[in-house]
Amino acid sequence: MLVAFLIMFREGVEAALIVGIIAAYLGRTGRAAWLPAVWVGVLLAVALSLFAGAALQLASAEFPQRMQELFEAALGAVAVVVLMSMVIWMRRAARSVRGTLEGGVERAFASAGATWALIGTTFLAVAREGLEAVFFLLALFQQSPGPSVPLSALAGLAVAAVAGVGLYRGSVRLDLARFFRWTGVLVIVVAAGLAATVLRSLHEAGIWNHLQQTAWDLGRLLPVSSVPGAILSGLFGYHDRPAVGEVMLWAAVLIPSLWLFLRPQDEPRSGRRAVH
Repeated sequence: MLVAFLIMFREGVEAALIVGIIAAYLGRTGRAAWLPAVWVGVLLAVALSLFAGAALQLASAEFPQRMQELFEAALGAVAVVVLMSMVIWMRRAARSVRGTLEGGVERAFASAGATWALIGTTFLAVAREGLEAVFFLLALFQQSPGPSVPLSALAGLAVAAVAGVGLYRGSVRLDLARFFRWTGVLVIVVAAGLAATVLRSLHEAGIWNHLQQTAWDLGRLLPVSSVPGAILSGLFGYHDRPAVGEVMLWAAVLIPSLWLFLRPQDEPRSGRRAVH
């Protein structure tokens, strides 16, 4: 599934940048011997993400049908918030992420338990990316059961890991500003589609029964069961017979979010350029 691949690739690149910045700073300041603590923090963050995902997936399997629909709606709503916060955070923090991480490393070494503090700094930074990925993937699992989503996600992470190593060693050149800009647009479109799906799940659970008139019917022209329809559904949450409420919510999420995300940012008064 292309969406799972692309978003996990983005998440993986973000995590790789975080680890790369910390590792490079340790090497630059003569503290390369502390790198094992960084990897411990990474492994703990990965373990937490896997545990959280497995626990939520196992819990949802025991729900009756109505509770299953409510769980899908709640999970989708969380995924929308997580995806939107991800792109907004990266847009705002891109200029200062290196300084923030390096400052966290310095505070870790200034504390009494430097090893645990460094582990904690890495753990918190990477766990954020991991938990974002978990909620998004669980929302996709509810919509598309089967091996395609996890396999695509693993492929995205694998490519991101290779790209991260290349970025760290300088063998891969990537315009990070453009990369995060265009993947951010994709994330917003996906989040809008998920929001519409949340409303559909609430209707199926009997919670939301308003604005259920059909906005348009493309069942003959572009049915969801067709290959193009299935691709659009997987990418953007397309539905051939959406309800009016779903279209309204989709537009309410998509239009202002794209405007806020794509509008030019003011340069910092200090005149310093972004550091990626």
